[in-house]
Amino acid sequence: MNDSAHGDPLRFALAQPKLLSRLNEQSVLRSIQKEGPATRAELTRRMRITAPTVSKAVATLLRSGLLEEYDAEEAGRGRPAKKLRLASESSCVLGLALDVQQCSASIAALDGEIRPDREVRFETPSTYEGLLDAVEASARPWLADESLRLLGVGISIPGLVDYRRMRGLFSPNLHITDGKAVAADLTHRLGVPAVMLQECHALCLAEKVFGAARTVDDFAVVDVSAGVGAAVYLGGKLLLGHSGLAGELGHIPIVPDGELCGCGNRGCLETVACDAALARLVGKRIGRKVSADDLADLIASGENLRPDLEAVCDRLARGLATLIDLVNPATLFIHGRLFELDPTILDYLIEKTRACALPPSFGECSIRMASVGKRQGAIAAIVEQLTARAPVAERRNEGHERSREVAPGA
Repeated sequence: MNDSAHGDPLRFALAQPKLLSRLNEQSVLRSIQKEGPATRAELTRRMRITAPTVSKAVATLLRSGLLEEYDAEEAGRGRPAKKLRLASESSCVLGLALDVQQCSASIAALDGEIRPDREVRFETPSTYEGLLDAVEASARPWLADESLRLLGVGISIPGLVDYRRMRGLFSPNLHITDGKAVAADLTHRLGVPAVMLQECHALCLAEKVFGAARTVDDFAVVDVSAGVGAAVYLGGKLLLGHSGLAGELGHIPIVPDGELCGCGNRGCLETVACDAALARLVGKRIGRKVSADDLADLIASGENLRPDLEAVCDRLARGLATLIDLVNPATLFIHGRLFELDPTILDYLIEKTRACALPPSFGECSIRMASVGKRQGAIAAIVEQLTARAPVAERRNEGHERSREVAPGA
């Protein structure tokens, strides 16, 4: 006889109340995420379920630290109403954004609001052990702070991530994470559950959870900072691919026998169409090494970077047109610092993309700047994990196993 819950009627019957409770808890969290704080009575009306069911779900979520109660003034009432919101004072999460030159660790509320007094930036170490040591050193004071209840860690990581095994596979620009289970290792070191997402997938999720795509079900995000990456949200789901490798737009060969890319090939899109590529192009022209951080200072000193910006956007437009034609997004969000250098360069890029894309696809797509950054991406990764699998915060000792689960949003 099949001993699974589906094969054993008794075990199946026993499993149902627990499953339904979890679904109710998740529904309460989603309602508050999308529609804002609410009283228990308001949740009952919103969700169209019974008051006892809402109360039971809320009680569990309050114990787990995912929700908190506060007094809210309501017109026409003699006393404040008790409202529920995602935890912002009683609990927090840690967002870890790994990048090529600099990493950041940020404490945030479950609504994505970063606490500016609890944020650390550090130069990216040259070794993997050094990276873990730096993260642990940053997080230890927060873990020791009794006023903080840290529910988990979200990690934004550049490069390919195998979500089935929860390991970094290959990062063209940050090789120290190749083959490493960053989330599992930090779970072991910090004692709280951790989850990692490829940085463009994290940006995409953050745009959906915290940003301008909350009401959009078909959109894409393109990151053009240290490299070029893309993520797509279609039909209300983050598109990950078979093993989580979807979205490597930056490694489309675009320049025959071009510059050597970190992936080992030549002429990839990201060698000519991102912040780092712009810095290299400017450096070659003026005869000295230039970083992305130097570009704004060069403009302030009178250097004309417009031709360089246009050259980068000419190449980037081809990649954007390819993505628009392939997935037909309603909105395409772009994340990159090069658009801060010239207020009109985004309009230039849009016109160049229009010339490359199919007119019907382009006509249905709005191109705009991203409203979130990589810090919010890391935070969205852990918030989504916590709210999708509520109430995980009560089971910290299971964090190592959870860190190997499929990425949130899948």
